[in-house]
Amino acid sequence: MTSREVSASARRITDALLEGYGRTYAAEAGIRLRDTPQPLYQLLVLSHLLSARIRASVAVAAARALFADGMRTPRRMADATWQQRVDALGRGGYRRYDERTSTQLGEGAHLVLDVWKGDLRRLRAEADGDGEVVRAGLQRVPGIGPAGADIFVREVQDLWPETGFRAGAKGLQGAERLGLPTSPGTLAELAHGRSRAGLAAALVRAALDRQVVQTVRENARARR
Repeated sequence: MTSREVSASARRITDALLEGYGRTYAAEAGIRLRDTPQPLYQLLVLSHLLSARIRASVAVAAARALFADGMRTPRRMADATWQQRVDALGRGGYRRYDERTSTQLGEGAHLVLDVWKGDLRRLRAEADGDGEVVRAGLQRVPGIGPAGADIFVREVQDLWPETGFRAGAKGLQGAERLGLPTSPGTLAELAHGRSRAGLAAALVRAALDRQVVQTVRENARARR
């Protein structure tokens, strides 16, 4: 098979993947992601929840419950009681880790306020275009480890393109399952003109659900 044919096949798969599964997790959680303090903080909360060993749908529901109860900014999260946070997490089905997560969310909100004055754009400015500095800064927040930091930069990359294309280990696993290139540069080229964050989220879904892989392959074949 020639490189041109490989490229054409990869583009068909990418088109089918984005069409069916290209919604970001932030969008699923009702976050209208912009480069402003409130939605960036909401993405941080969602990244924290998604990084636990729990279904993504549960993490998204828990984030929605927290935001519905007004905990959409670090100040409102910090001012909420521990029990209010636990109750919201429970309504979202996030019961396995609710007590520890409530504590971490409170501590994390205070840190964001103390270190970045509630505005994660300050972290971006500190990083000065270095995605690894962004990841390291995020991991100062209680409950945000390497996985949570990866999720944040993966979802924010359309707004902060200087971090480079980010799919994370799980996204690259999804690319491999679909027969796509696993080079971040090549994947970024496949996303050209479209949402990189959407492609990364879709690749993660392919890694988590074999049915996604099967459906995308079938739809890609139909595009020939």
